[in-house]
Amino acid sequence: MSARNDARFGERVRRLLRHEGQWLASLVWWVARRRVGVPEGARALPYAGAQAAMSYGLAFVFVVETVGVSLLLQDHPELHAVALVGDIYTVLLVLGSQAAAVTRPHVLGAEDLLVRNGARMELRIPLASIASVRYDLRSRQDGHSGAGDGRQDAGRLELAIAGQTSVTVELTEPVVVVRLLGRRETVRTVRFHADDARGAVGAVRGAVEAVRAARSVAERGEPVTPG
Repeated sequence: MSARNDARFGERVRRLLRHEGQWLASLVWWVARRRVGVPEGARALPYAGAQAAMSYGLAFVFVVETVGVSLLLQDHPELHAVALVGDIYTVLLVLGSQAAAVTRPHVLGAEDLLVRNGARMELRIPLASIASVRYDLRSRQDGHSGAGDGRQDAGRLELAIAGQTSVTVELTEPVVVVRLLGRRETVRTVRFHADDARGAVGAVRGAVEAVRAARSVAERGEPVTPG
């Protein structure tokens, strides 16, 4: 039992370190104006805009705090060094979270929809498994806000941004979501946010209809006409 617990602990540590590396790398991709995991021909569905003002506001507050603490501790170099490291890390963490959301948008491909929450979580949904998708603006009333924590309840996954979701996807069959620390759960309903939610809904519907049409043609054995 101890060996199993040690293995689980080790896996969680590796996942946390990988997450740490991903949001740090996102700062580089952000400066370079690059996006991660958006192949040619796929459509990016951004969602970071909803939390941008809050992220930049928090970063500004922490920068001001860093300056204030530095002035207060200027006669205590050891404490000043420790506080400075912690304050700089906090500023980078806030900016890294925003950078991860910007550089890792949702991605609509020809066969699946990749729903992401920055570097924290991602879920790949086969388009063939989507029963319906709709614009559905919801504000979370449970006291949680910010970038979202991937809360799941009774087969439902919510990836809230700034305390809200705006797109609801209902599935014909459950899909498995893997949380940040490795826990696996099955969901049938996925709620997420997109900056252009109505446009995202229209794009996903069109892609789902195209997949269904192609499958129908294949089942009838009809030749597929290019274009």
